[in-house]
Amino acid sequence: MEHRALGRSGLVVSRLALGTMTWGRDTDEDEAAMALTAFVDAGGTLVDTADVYCDGESERILGRLLVDVVPRSDVLVATKAGGRTAPGPMGRGASRGRLLAALDASLERLGTDHVDLWQLHAWDDTTPLEETLAACDSAVASGRARYVGVGNYTGWQTAQAATWQRAWPGRTPVVSTQVEYSLLQRGVEREVVPAAEALGLGVLAWSPLGRGLLTGKYRHSTPSESRGAAPHWQAFIDGLRSPTADRIVEAVITAAEGLGTSPLAVALAWVRDRPGVTAPVVGARTAAQLQAALDAESVRLPAAIRTALEDVSAPPFSYPERRS
Repeated sequence: MEHRALGRSGLVVSRLALGTMTWGRDTDEDEAAMALTAFVDAGGTLVDTADVYCDGESERILGRLLVDVVPRSDVLVATKAGGRTAPGPMGRGASRGRLLAALDASLERLGTDHVDLWQLHAWDDTTPLEETLAACDSAVASGRARYVGVGNYTGWQTAQAATWQRAWPGRTPVVSTQVEYSLLQRGVEREVVPAAEALGLGVLAWSPLGRGLLTGKYRHSTPSESRGAAPHWQAFIDGLRSPTADRIVEAVITAAEGLGTSPLAVALAWVRDRPGVTAPVVGARTAAQLQAALDAESVRLPAAIRTALEDVSAPPFSYPERRS
C-alpha cells in the first residue's frame, strides 16, 4: 500500500485508513481482529476510532487488539473527542476541561500513553474556539497526542481553526480534516477542500462508498444482512438515497463493468485520488468487506471515466465559490 504525508505535516500514513465505527456493535472482536490483521499485512497503518463509537467499546477493542494481535508500534491510532457521550449539558462540547478529560479516558480505553492523531469531532458553538484549540496545544505539549485535526467543520470553521493555530509560534498546527466525501457527497468541494489545500491540511474522507450505496448492493433491494436492514443504520443510509444518487450508482456500475472491476473499487479509487485527499476511511463491517477495499489498491481510473463520473455527480457551484 502506498503512503502519503498528512497535509503539510511530517506524519506519513497509509492512503487507506481503517475505520472502526462498527466495532463493538455490528463487528465483534474476532471479526475486528481479522480485519486489523489483514489491514496491517497489506501495509495499512492509520486506524481511526472515536470516543463515541459504541459507547467507547470501539476504543476498548482496538486497545486489546494492539496488545494481543498487532503491535502498537505498527499502527497509527487516530481518535476523536467532542461528540456527545452522555445526556445533559455535561455530555457534549469542546471545552478545555471536557476535551482533556475525554482524551484521558480514550487513552485508558486504548491502553496506550498517546494517540498519533487526535481530532475534534465537531464544531462547538458554545465554547470559544481559542479555548478548544488550547486543549489541543496541551494534549501535544503533554505527549498525549502527536498531531491534531478537526472533523466535520465547514469551510470557514476549518480556515479559522487552522489560521488561529498558525498565527502564533508554538501553537500546535491543525494537520487534517475528516469529512464525508464520496461521489454521492461532494459538497465539501465548495469550501472545505479548498480551505484544507490552502492551509496545508490533509483530507480524510469518511464514508467514501456513499454509506454503502455506491457498492450497488442496495440497487434493487436492501439485503437482510446489510447495515441498511439494521434499525440503527437505516436512516443514515436512506439520507443519501435520491433519483440523482440512483443515476450516480448506475454510472459507477457501468464504469466497473467496463474496467472489469467492482463498483466498490471504482468509487473508492475516485475518492482516493481526488485533489487534497490523503486517505479514505473505510469502515468495513466484516473482514471480507475490508479485503474488497484492499483489493482496490491497484485500481486506477482512466481520465475519461473520471470525467464521466464527475459530470454525473457534480455538485452545484455558484456565487461566491464560482464566478462567471
